[in-house]
Amino acid sequence: MIPANFDYIRANSVDEAIGLLQTHGMEAKVMAGGHSLLPAMKLRLSAPEKVIDISRISGLRYIREDGDKLAIGATSTHRDIEFSDLVKSKLPLLAEAAATIGDPQVRNAGTIGGSLAHADPAADWPASLLAAQAQIVVKGPGGARTIAAEDFFQGLFETTLADGELITEIRVPFPAANTGAAYKKFEQPASRFAIVGCAAVVTVENGVCSRVRVGFTGAADHAFRDMNVENALTGKAPTAENIAAAAEQAAQGVDLMSDHFASEDYRQHLAKVMAKRALSEAAGRA
Repeated sequence: MIPANFDYIRANSVDEAIGLLQTHGMEAKVMAGGHSLLPAMKLRLSAPEKVIDISRISGLRYIREDGDKLAIGATSTHRDIEFSDLVKSKLPLLAEAAATIGDPQVRNAGTIGGSLAHADPAADWPASLLAAQAQIVVKGPGGARTIAAEDFFQGLFETTLADGELITEIRVPFPAANTGAAYKKFEQPASRFAIVGCAAVVTVENGVCSRVRVGFTGAADHAFRDMNVENALTGKAPTAENIAAAAEQAAQGVDLMSDHFASEDYRQHLAKVMAKRALSEAAGRA
């Protein structure tokens, strides 16, 4: 299909892009890699009059250490993250998650900032960023602010981004010693989107799980942190029995999605299975 007519504008700086968003308001959409916006436009689900391209803004595509955190520029591609030696050495969970996204063409062009802003409920990044305690830096007409990942995703394709704001950076703290992490998903075979995906970060000290963080994607209308699973394993030895018992708490009390890919009951089952797999692998790596 062919999208409706639109004007293409290439922004040369973050401030210019923010100014363009202020000028054109609801008529404008931002494009980075285009793998979320362009398909929606082709299906006429989105018909912006102005498309503001931020993909070539210098200073938005980088991966670097920033004190005790990894800083990732918003237009860094999934492939950038997948193959970054720094990511592999400091936060291998992110490289692992990036490798599961779509296909090589998607990973070559799609960006982490674009994925987060689009907030597809089945996207892969949210689960890992929730588990890794990431922060999302945004900038708008009122300046810059930082949003915790667990506060960012609000509903179906809904985030806490305000009108005129852009994601500029993702910050992820380096894990403590004796910490392991893993991302596991049951995927839709054609798109590789997560029907249910689970990321787990586990720190083991003196034979017990001193810190556990679990994030889910695909299960509900937005990604969420599962504190029931976390609390069920924290303070306990990472045995198969304890992990299985904690995984049984997955997605309890959550309004799960039901669609032509999976029913609510099946997603509940998958949440437990993916939690068990992610926790087992994370604990084994700790």
